[in-house]
Amino acid sequence: MGTSRSTRALASQADVRGRIRTLIVERGLGPGDLLPTEPELMATLGVSRNSLREAIKGLQAVGIVDVRHGYGTYVGAGDLQSLEDGLSFRLAVSLDRDLRDVRELLQVRRALEVGLAREVTAYWSTHPMDPLSDVVAEMEAAAASGQYFPDEDWRFHAALYAPLDNRLILELLRVFWRTFHEIDPRLPGPRYTPSDAAGWHRRICDALAAGDPDAAAVAMADHFSGISVRLATADGAEPAG
Repeated sequence: MGTSRSTRALASQADVRGRIRTLIVERGLGPGDLLPTEPELMATLGVSRNSLREAIKGLQAVGIVDVRHGYGTYVGAGDLQSLEDGLSFRLAVSLDRDLRDVRELLQVRRALEVGLAREVTAYWSTHPMDPLSDVVAEMEAAAASGQYFPDEDWRFHAALYAPLDNRLILELLRVFWRTFHEIDPRLPGPRYTPSDAAGWHRRICDALAAGDPDAAAVAMADHFSGISVRLATADGAEPAG
């Protein structure tokens, strides 16, 4: 009986969350817009205060709404923080098991970035390369002193895709980048050197400057070898290209 009631309660909360999302869409509300008051929502949706508050908590957890105490509930930006939290947890668990989730997320990130090679080449081959080459020069300076450069790494990728004017791509890549950065010290096998990493990014730059999308795709794929080789050493498999 207890399990049955719990199941019904969860289904009810999911239904209320869905109805709130529908209300937001149907009323044309966007990020930062104020939702109706709690009594208004209760009347419109025909739900109790407790059911409404539980649903609001669930929507707040995934960034769909933003509760500002004393002011009201607003439409959220719908960021990807919940995705990042979920991926970070899955990868942390995967590190102590079969590494499958780590491999699969790497495959997704590789497919996205390699798949965008033609588009970014079309842009950078006809525009000044300074935003990328300057960052690579900073990478090379850090590598010369034996230092890794996580900040410059992200700046490079953010600058690389910024001209596409696609916020979702940047948000997804930021999530992927942060999750891998978090687990990198715990991956099996010897870590790539700073010089290796700087070289991978330099080759991406060179291919873009030459206007060669195929070379850019190869250079981007190669730039993931620092992780794929370490994953392959965990079970003796061949690194993915």
